Amino acid sequence: MALRIPKAELPSELAENMIKQLGAVPENVEVLWHSPQVTQDSLEFGARIGAWNGADASLKSFAHMAVAAQVGCSWCLDVGYFQARNENLDLTKASQVPRWRESDVFDALERDVLEYAEAMTNTPPTVTDELYAGLLDRLGPAAMVELTAFIAYVNLATRANVANGVTSQGFSAACEIPLAPRPTPSDAASTA
Repeated sequence: MALRIPKAELPSELAENMIKQLGAVPENVEVLWHSPQVTQDSLEFGARIGAWNGADASLKSFAHMAVAAQVGCSWCLDVGYFQARNENLDLTKASQVPRWRESDVFDALERDVLEYAEAMTNTPPTVTDELYAGLLDRLGPAAMVELTAFIAYVNLATRANVANGVTSQGFSAACEIPLAPRPTPSDAASTA
């Protein structure tokens, strides 16, 4: 897929900051820059969400990657895995998020968070009372509210990237462990 809107030229200071943070200018930022206000607000909101610390960082990282895999945002999956590396999260687990149902590296809580992220991403959402209550019981109200808002935000970002035609830039190539591919529907059926 190609970008559906050409990249806009970023101010040099913003481009330099992006390169310092990620090693390259993110294409989704260049696309959004056609509306500097949307871009600035998105970056600010994303930074605020990134500063939340009521829910475990690994759980949020896995949830982000699960949403990205389900929506088909290769850019988000790529950068999410790269950020997991930069945050010293468990790369063995993070690398397996695209195939979490077939992998045996996740504990029960992580599996429920991954299921919750996918259930929130479904259209319409398919979150069950049982799944929600189980997570609420283990995480507590503050972390549950944070996780839910985080997953909702990730849905916004992933869907915008896919709609704009933004795809992977290869950030995850810096990771020591390759990112597992998402199973194809025929693979999922054969493991059921």
